[in-house]
Amino acid sequence: MRKPWIVGVLLAGVLLGACGDPTSGPETAPASATAPSAPKTRAPKKGAPKTRAPKKAPVVLYLGDSLAMENQKVLGQQLRDDLGARYTSAPYSGTTLCDYLEGTGDRSLVPPRDKAAALVRELRPDFVVLQFWGNAWGYTPCMDGITYGKAEGRYFSRYADDAERLTEQIADAGGARRPAIVWVLQGPDPITPDRVRRVNALYKKQADASDDLVADAGRAVSPASARYAWAQYLPCTTYERENSAYCTQSDRGRAALHRDDDYLHFCLAPTTSKPKPCPVRSPGILRMAREISRTVGEHAG
Repeated sequence: MRKPWIVGVLLAGVLLGACGDPTSGPETAPASATAPSAPKTRAPKKGAPKTRAPKKAPVVLYLGDSLAMENQKVLGQQLRDDLGARYTSAPYSGTTLCDYLEGTGDRSLVPPRDKAAALVRELRPDFVVLQFWGNAWGYTPCMDGITYGKAEGRYFSRYADDAERLTEQIADAGGARRPAIVWVLQGPDPITPDRVRRVNALYKKQADASDDLVADAGRAVSPASARYAWAQYLPCTTYERENSAYCTQSDRGRAALHRDDDYLHFCLAPTTSKPKPCPVRSPGILRMAREISRTVGEHAG
């Protein structure tokens, strides 16, 4: 009875490793963190919703794992187009919350210069967007071998503690200009659906406790009638129908969210040994980026 779950976990580990070479670091050079990308003025894309730009362009920092790695360029463009945002990203594939904590030393896949608190002190962002699937396979050493499959209770307890610690470090680094933290809720997991549900609940609880925000990007890649039911394809949105590159099976009126060989990631290009932003138009990535941008826009000054 447990064989499908075990096979799925093994597959997940392979996929995570393929997208999660920790030696490659972020896509952009670390020095780029000192110069957030400037706002650009562009004509609205066909079918894009009209968004009222905030009076002051928000400064946004985006951190996360392989999902953030593949999303980072699309999210940056969306934030610039919608809000005129100044944007910096520093995702590392294969990571989880503890990797971005200061004080983890050699047990972390994130170098000291790219820890969350270090980047907050340097960039003074208005928003820190955190997107983590919830590393459940022991890929990163800072989890001390605690995995969902072997120690479910310890996994969630440790994850909650790390969420609280990361919030505290970001808040302390921000000082009087504490940034708002945006916890990105994750999409369905076909192998361990309850894990993602509980991880999202943990994010919501932490956001409520610290008066922060959640962006339910996972809902944008879930069936309308079943938030935690995994789907490889969903009906095309109005935007996707009007921008045919995103309505990948236009004859059937549906968009592909995942490749046949990767149920976890949303990039429709094959995974590579060196992590990089997704190089092809991918409906799932755009759906999530638009929801994150919408959440930031609702709370930007």
